[in-house]
Amino acid sequence: MTAVTGFDAEAIRKDFPVLARTVHDGLPLVYLDNAATSQKPSVVIDTLREYYEQHNANVHRGIHVLAEEATALYEGARDKVAAFVGAPSRDEIVFTKNSSEAINLVAYAIGTGSAGFPALGPGDEVVISEMEHHSNIVPWQLLCQRTGATLRWFRITDEGRLDLSDLDTVVNERTRIVAYVHQSNILGTLNPVSPIVERARQVGALVLLDASQSVPHQPVDVTELGVDFVAFTGHKMCGPTGIGVLWARRDLLEAMPPFLGGGEMIETVTMESSTFAAVPHKFEAGTPPIAQAIGLGAAVDYLSAIGMDAIKAHEKALTAYALDALDEVPGLRIIGPRTAVSRGGAISFALGSIHPHDVGQLLDEQGIAVRVGHHCARPTCLRFGVPATTRASFYLYTTEAEVDALVRGLHHVAKFFG
Repeated sequence: MTAVTGFDAEAIRKDFPVLARTVHDGLPLVYLDNAATSQKPSVVIDTLREYYEQHNANVHRGIHVLAEEATALYEGARDKVAAFVGAPSRDEIVFTKNSSEAINLVAYAIGTGSAGFPALGPGDEVVISEMEHHSNIVPWQLLCQRTGATLRWFRITDEGRLDLSDLDTVVNERTRIVAYVHQSNILGTLNPVSPIVERARQVGALVLLDASQSVPHQPVDVTELGVDFVAFTGHKMCGPTGIGVLWARRDLLEAMPPFLGGGEMIETVTMESSTFAAVPHKFEAGTPPIAQAIGLGAAVDYLSAIGMDAIKAHEKALTAYALDALDEVPGLRIIGPRTAVSRGGAISFALGSIHPHDVGQLLDEQGIAVRVGHHCARPTCLRFGVPATTRASFYLYTTEAEVDALVRGLHHVAKFFG
């Protein structure tokens, strides 16, 4: 269906059971809410079922067969994720429950400090951007409130790009960490990395990249990026909910204090004090999301077999097609970049004066699933003077026919409201 030679989205769709279902008394499901969560292929569902049916046990704590099998599967998933993002060491992969927890882990460590990992205080600065998801705003606000540090941010241009015209001013000698989104969940913007990393290195600042919307959609190599931390989540990349990843340089992980205390993250415990396990287990207190990590490993295998370069090319062609097609809808205003250059397949828009919730409801009545609201990015909505938007977002199984259905649906919405 798309212009990408050799990429068969229709064949891929057969791997995802939910995409074959109907809604509202027989309407085919048109699922365009992938920036919120992706659907799961049969291989991931089957992997979860097999784990619970054949291998269910706690990890790292037993010498019986099931415990050894579960441990091997869990740690094998860590190996797969490390290879998927080009991590130099498997021990640099910390499993969390989502991107939010991964970012909070880093914010906690910087706020608390430890030997070799200084804490923030008054006079220090944290830099984010105006297009962040709330998961990469609120933890830093809380950190600055606790420590007396100052929060600063990059602004957004009218075209929906990061405004780096004042990069050298915003990132300065007082900056301790720059935390920003690799690809925006609301604007679709793919942000530059090299200039921000280069400036951060000049002033001795760390860089965290929220890659929740980039790792599922394109090749991401943490070594090539040159950043210090990368956070992403499994449920947006064909994996289960309840599993996220923090990648960090090993030297930083070894210097950082643990985020949560409890079982498994310890080396020794007495009534007076404790010492902690080696990384990454120092940051994985208690029973981890075992099945979810194993399911994420299966998702990584699935995406790798298709090829992230191929997925990226398919989505880029589909996004260009969608941007052109949406131009046909009277009164529709795209919030974000108007071309497929340096942007992903999340397209937010306003349709005249029609409230996004009304747009979403009428689209749903036609079997079309989109997201409405501020998408946990309210400062971005405020920047563009809208209370909320409607967002359609694509993935490897999205087709041009589904984009056409969206456009027809929007014509229907516009006609319905006159």
